[in-house]
Amino acid sequence: MTTPNTNRPSITKAVIPVGGLGTRFLPATRAVPKPLLPVLNVPVIEYAVREASEAGVTDIAIVMSPGMESVADYFGNQEVLEQELSSRGRVELLDAQLEIASLANVTTVYQHDPRGPGHAILQAREFCGGEPFVTIFPDDVIIHTTSATEQLMQVYREHAGSVIAVTEASDDLIHTKGVIGGTAVRNDVYAVDSMVEKPALADAPSNLAIVARYILDNAVFDYLAEERSGAGGEIQITDAIASLLGNSPVHARKITGFHADTGNPGGMLEAAIHVAKQDPELAEIVRRASVE
Repeated sequence: MTTPNTNRPSITKAVIPVGGLGTRFLPATRAVPKPLLPVLNVPVIEYAVREASEAGVTDIAIVMSPGMESVADYFGNQEVLEQELSSRGRVELLDAQLEIASLANVTTVYQHDPRGPGHAILQAREFCGGEPFVTIFPDDVIIHTTSATEQLMQVYREHAGSVIAVTEASDDLIHTKGVIGGTAVRNDVYAVDSMVEKPALADAPSNLAIVARYILDNAVFDYLAEERSGAGGEIQITDAIASLLGNSPVHARKITGFHADTGNPGGMLEAAIHVAKQDPELAEIVRRASVE
C-alpha cells in the first residue's frame, strides 16, 4: 500500500456545472432553476457546495446558462431576510443563513453554447488557474458521513493525479454510463487503464460506472480545448480523462453512501424519503403514508 503523501498540492477549487432546462421538472422549472429545487427544504445545489466546502474547497465556480444567476445568488448574503430574523430574535435560524453564505467563495462562469459536460468544465479553465480541481455534478446527491468528495480526496492524497467516483452498474444501464477498466490496488480503489463513454455491454471493460464526482488534473483542459465531439456528439469529460492515461495517475474509488439521481422526479422523491427518515417526526409521516 502506498504511503499517503502530505506534499500533494492542496485542492481548493471546485467546478459545479448546472446547465440544462430541467424539462423533467416542468412546470416548476419554468421559473425556478432545477438546482434550486429542494430535497425537502434544502436545494440540491447546497448539497454539492456544502460537500465541496467540507472537503476543504474554498473557491467554487458554478457553470451555468445565462438566466440562472439565482443559483449563485443563493450563496450570497440575504440582507432583508437576515435583518428580519435578527429583529425577531431568531438567532439560531439567522446563524444557519449566515453559515450558508460563508460556505465558500462562489463565482459564476457562463456556458453560452451547451455542448456537453466536458464543454461545461472547459469554461472554468481560467478559474482553475493551472491547479487540480474537484468537479461535482449536483443532480447526483450522495449522502454519507464521509462525503463522496472526501472519499476521493483520501485517494488523491495517496496517489495524486485524477480520481473518479464509480459505482457498480447493472447490465441494462451500462450503455448510458461512462465505464472504467482497471486493477484493484486496495479495497474499493482501482488503478484505471481504460475508460469508455456509453459503451455497448459487450464492449464495457467492467461494470464500474462513473458517477458525478471527480478530482481532475489540470491537464484535462489541454484535451477539452480541442473540443472533440465524443459519444452523443458532445464533448465528454470521460474522453479528456482517458487522454491522461499513461501520462498521469488516474484512479477510481468505489464510493460508499446513499445515492440518488435527483435529475428526475423519481430520484428526487427517493432522496426526500431518505432524508425524511433521518428525522423522527418526518420518518413517522413517511411510515404512515406508506401504509395508507
